[in-house]
This record gives sequence, C-alpha cells and structure tokens, in this order.
Amino acid sequence: GELLRVEGVNCERLGHLAPLSMPGGDRAAREPWRMAAAVLFDLHRGEEIAHRFPAQPATVTVHEMLQKKLNCATTTSMGRLFDAAAGLLKVSEIQSHEGQAAMLLEGLAESHGRVESLQAGYTLTPSPLMGEGWGEGGAVLDFRPLLVELANCKNSAYGAALFHATLAEGLSAWVQRAATQSNIKQVALGGGCFLNNVLSQVLADNLSVHGLRVLTAQQVPPNDGGIALGQAWLALQNIRRSI
Repeated sequence: GELLRVEGVNCERLGHLAPLSMPGGDRAAREPWRMAAAVLFDLHRGEEIAHRFPAQPATVTVHEMLQKKLNCATTTSMGRLFDAAAGLLKVSEIQSHEGQAAMLLEGLAESHGRVESLQAGYTLTPSPLMGEGWGEGGAVLDFRPLLVELANCKNSAYGAALFHATLAEGLSAWVQRAATQSNIKQVALGGGCFLNNVLSQVLADNLSVHGLRVLTAQQVPPNDGGIALGQAWLALQNIRRSI
C-alpha cells in the first residue's frame, strides 16, 4: 500500500493507502472477518458485526476492542484491504493459508468478468472527496466508498469484480498524478498483491495507455522473495558507500 519515488538507493514516500485497524494484531491477517469488522466499525456500523459473522465467537470482543482501541494496530497494507473485502463479501472469514482470501476474490472476479468501476455521483459517498469509489486526501488513497458498496453487496462475484476494477482505476489515477508531479516515466509494480493477475494486468494496461513504462517482476517473484532480494541489494549498496 505504498507509493514510493525511488532513485538508486534513495527512496521517498509519496503516499499510502488509508490506514485500517487490525483488531487482534496479526490474527486479523489470518481472519478476514476481523478486517471486515474494523471496516464496519469505521463506517459507524459496528452493531452489524455480530449478526454478519454469527459463526465467529469473538465478535462481541472484537467490537469492544475497536471501541476501546485495544490491540488494534493500524496498517496501510494492500493485503489487509483485500482481506477486508473478502470478509465483507463473505468470501472468506478464516484463512487456512496466507493469501487464500485474495486468491478466492481473484477467482470470483475472473468468473464474473469485466465490470465498470464506481462512477462519479456515487450516492453512498461519506465524503465529497470520494466520488468514484476512492478519495485522495493529500497523499492518502482511501477506498472507503468502495468498501461501503461491498458491505451492501449481495452478489460476491460481482463485488469481487467491482473491487478489482475500482482498485485498479483508483491506483492508476493516484500513480499517474504522482508521476506527472515528479516528472517520472517509469513505474515498478512490486509486492504480493501483484501476484494477482487481474489487478496487475488491468493496472499495467491503464498506466501504459497513459504513457508510463511499467516494470513488473520477471526473474524473481513480486512478493516477499523479491522484496527480500531488494532489501539485500540495498544493504549491499549502503555497505559499499560506507567503505
């Protein structure tokens, strides 16, 4: 969930996704219903948590944690945004392995096919900044209007397709604006979310159409393995500079 301007070993954080609460800390990464509960609470719909997830015995506890802000670290992770969407759409409440919820969402989106993302004039927008399923408050990219739509959605396949389409469109607009402001022509897509073919392909196409050269992982994976290799390279360059 980070927008970074990179030049050699130097890196500047230009923006990030709007923070989401993680009730229970890392446990929320394994239980998408908790991320969905955090979204509902943020939307002032915390009273819905218990009856939306009746199979989860900790709903009352999680609601109280969110109210008291106890053990609710915040995250700007794209992965947790996927988890929140999966929980809201009832696609996955508990994950048996890492990334399962995101993969199920991707499969549903592919089975549904292309949809148009949210258009201007969206009636459930909680802020005038969020007219198209997302909003930009300074450097922060906020997909709360999209999450409102998913919370009300009764068709999980349609919701998954809408989630991917709107996510790609919002990211594309965000990156294009930053690239123009920074006079940058190259964009690199990295992180585990770009194992998702739907998101990575639509986003890359959108950016390419607007004249940006898009770099994607080729010889190493875009997720933790590739990130670890990048961290090792960065450490090596810093060591060389200090000698």
